[in-house]
Amino acid sequence: MIAWGVGLWSAFTALGGLVQRFWQLFACRALVGIGEAGYGPASQALIAEYFRGQRRAFAIGVYSVGMAFGGVAGIWLGGELEQAYGWRAAFLAMGIPGFVLAVLASQLREPLQRRAASLWTTWRGSVERGVRRAAFYLRPLVILGLVGAAFGGVLALFEGVPSEVDAAVFGVFVTAGFAWTIWRLVPAAVRRTTEAGEVATTAFEDFLEAASFVLRTPTLIWVFVGGALVTFAANGLIAWAPSFMQRVHGMTVTQVGRNFGLWALVGSSLGALFGGRMGDALMRRWVGGRVLASGVGFVLGGPVCAALLLVDRPGFFVPLLFATFFFYTWYNGPLASVVLDVVPPQVRASVLGAFVLFSHLAGDALAGPVIGTISDRVGLRTAMLVLPAAGVVGGLATLGALRTVGQDMARVRE
Repeated sequence: MIAWGVGLWSAFTALGGLVQRFWQLFACRALVGIGEAGYGPASQALIAEYFRGQRRAFAIGVYSVGMAFGGVAGIWLGGELEQAYGWRAAFLAMGIPGFVLAVLASQLREPLQRRAASLWTTWRGSVERGVRRAAFYLRPLVILGLVGAAFGGVLALFEGVPSEVDAAVFGVFVTAGFAWTIWRLVPAAVRRTTEAGEVATTAFEDFLEAASFVLRTPTLIWVFVGGALVTFAANGLIAWAPSFMQRVHGMTVTQVGRNFGLWALVGSSLGALFGGRMGDALMRRWVGGRVLASGVGFVLGGPVCAALLLVDRPGFFVPLLFATFFFYTWYNGPLASVVLDVVPPQVRASVLGAFVLFSHLAGDALAGPVIGTISDRVGLRTAMLVLPAAGVVGGLATLGALRTVGQDMARVRE
């Protein structure tokens, strides 16, 4: 799963450099997201098997440093490549090396090998069952996506209509399709009463099992809500910070890549390591230690992020950028560990997958269009102040799990 996820992500990142139409770019980016969603939960579940107990949050924190390094270094290098060779070259350069990593990932082995059915039998059964269920549940998303594409295409034919309008119309229909799909999925998940140990054999049934387990676990409800809000805050800042630095501080693309890349990389790397270490240290003394480390970072980092967006002097901007990413990455290791602490091993990857899906759909998938829409009305600086507010609220929501995490952990041990 990890190798296939990395390979899919890399392939469609590279293909993004060859697109000619907006819908082609949208499709490539959507498939990149599918690859990320496939490899991320499986990776953290594998780490959980290697590192048990008190070292788990720090181990996931180290893993998160790799993501931070790749993400920020990609922004840095992408800016340099775009300036020198154009944006298409940047997509190709970022995607092709991933195939090497996919080959390396295919050599990973789980600590406890399980006897599995043949690859052909597993694949054929999964396809047959998955297609039937996917066709039923994804029908609203497909229909509304096609309707949105048709409306957007018609609007694009009229002169004088801004390009943002047809893109916004398409986005509204796709969002409605996602909402309708989730509305159909949730009742199905609630109706399932199978115990967590009776894990379904297909990926789709695993997802329904995970959703049902989440709805029965108070800690996970707090973590899912808080995770969506902090993802909105953190990834929204990553998405809009380059534009903010260009518009407000007058930086070039190269300057943005260098300044943002360097200081965000250093801050996020140190923050992820510190947060993981702190979460494990607190966990030795208190069952809510990892929850505390996850939420406090955003409660402290929110005011720092607000100051970052309000200062005008570059001399203050860079230290505040470093501090914001330092606080905003404390949660990377501990929050995933909290999820792993309150679910049995059989459904870890599925619950993590549901967490990633919900965090992105309700978090950073909304951050871009929400900030963009507000920016068109009141300006980018004012619009981006929504991000630190969401971060503080998300941190407080995560801290709500302090009341329930002990009971939920004890239930898993029984």
